[in-house]
Amino acid sequence: MVASEAAPFAKTGGLADVAGSLPLALARLGHSVTVVLPRYGEIEAGDEIATADVTLGGRGFEVRYRRLASGERVTFVFVDVPELYDRKELYGIGSEDYSDNDVRFAMLARAALKYETRFSGTAFSIVHAHEWQCGLVPLYLQGRLPCVFTIHNLAFQGLFPQTVLSRIDVPPHLFTSEGLEYWGQVSYLKAGINYSDWITTVSPRYAKEILTGELGFGFDGVLAARKDVLSGILNGIDVGVWDPQHDRSLPAPFGPDDLSGKLKAKAALLRAFRLPAEARALDRPLVGLVSRLTDQKGFDLVSLALADLLELDAQYVLLGSGEQHYEELWQRLAAEHPDRVGVHIGFDEGLAHLVEGGSDLFLMPSRFEPCGLNQMYSLRYGTVPVVRATGGLDDTVVNYNERSGRGTGFKFTDYTAPSLLRTMKRALKVFGDRRKWRALQLSGMRQDFSWDVSAREYVKVYRSVRRRFDGIR
Repeated sequence: MVASEAAPFAKTGGLADVAGSLPLALARLGHSVTVVLPRYGEIEAGDEIATADVTLGGRGFEVRYRRLASGERVTFVFVDVPELYDRKELYGIGSEDYSDNDVRFAMLARAALKYETRFSGTAFSIVHAHEWQCGLVPLYLQGRLPCVFTIHNLAFQGLFPQTVLSRIDVPPHLFTSEGLEYWGQVSYLKAGINYSDWITTVSPRYAKEILTGELGFGFDGVLAARKDVLSGILNGIDVGVWDPQHDRSLPAPFGPDDLSGKLKAKAALLRAFRLPAEARALDRPLVGLVSRLTDQKGFDLVSLALADLLELDAQYVLLGSGEQHYEELWQRLAAEHPDRVGVHIGFDEGLAHLVEGGSDLFLMPSRFEPCGLNQMYSLRYGTVPVVRATGGLDDTVVNYNERSGRGTGFKFTDYTAPSLLRTMKRALKVFGDRRKWRALQLSGMRQDFSWDVSAREYVKVYRSVRRRFDGIR
């Protein structure tokens, strides 16, 4: 595998969770996996095992490789080029990308493949490249090994001016609509799509959505041309880390057989956000949000519905950061409604676990969501999700049916404030019936979103791609 980040070494989002957890799940199934990623400045892991001179665009770089074994079957390899990767942030500062990201991630692809041929001592069966940062991997492979390419979020496309071609050793004749040209620019994402043997994305629903004009971000036509080798595999979650029965961030353990610890988590959560935690407050529904504060995550929609949401008999806790106007809006709400709204701008892993454990409902009204993880965490913690039916949210949450009593959460389809408000009211009505609510919680807690399930689906893809590749050869 080649990825620009992998937990626990470097993380900005869900990509790191996949690159960190999927290899371990594959190892449990008996497969050996090597993950190659940059050695960013704060990574101290691994022992140096080799040095190589790598030329890119006529410029020589000294690459040092550091290797770390993680169990018997998983190896992490860090590409150490300080001038490219020893920086404060992974991709840029604030909203500004580093100006040499084209070279940084071309080097990752080139160095990863040099490790594979010269230093690994392993005959690999397949290469799995992740996201636009690794889109050049299948191009540089030139068909030597089969390659699976995973799109984690189509909104990020790795766009650079045509002039970068000479800096990344890509011949001009590949700058075509069938190659990596995208509206006059070079797209690393398009390279990954066009030159890989198979394309996956992070949920079945999202694999269909990206073929549409609405959510294809201009790539719907490119993907439609390769739809026969496109599939969606739902991301998993680390059920060892996200386990309410063994979560050290909670004041008391709880599980399907005994939910009493959840009430203790709720009281602790209210106190952590400086909200009232007396008996009346504990009886009132508590809605949690852990998110980037952006339009993609639905915060424009929430803003339109805020006045009505605050009229409901509920409390709200928000953990996250993002666009400044949303941060300021929620901070103002907390100041105006100190008994109803609690806000923590920033991120805190322990607090995120407490929000999942102590909330009654979890709100995710995303405009689009390739997979989403928090709704799966919520289900595991008996926290009922309220989501928009898009991407992985639609795949993982079963809309509650009042007649049958079946379901795991509440979904709405139209991206409108009235739809969000109606769904919240529906959820709160069910919350008022403790017997129904308990059944709803338990239904969610019985779901299996472990990486072991997802890993088996990836193995099916790997084997299929390898068979196709061997047949062609």
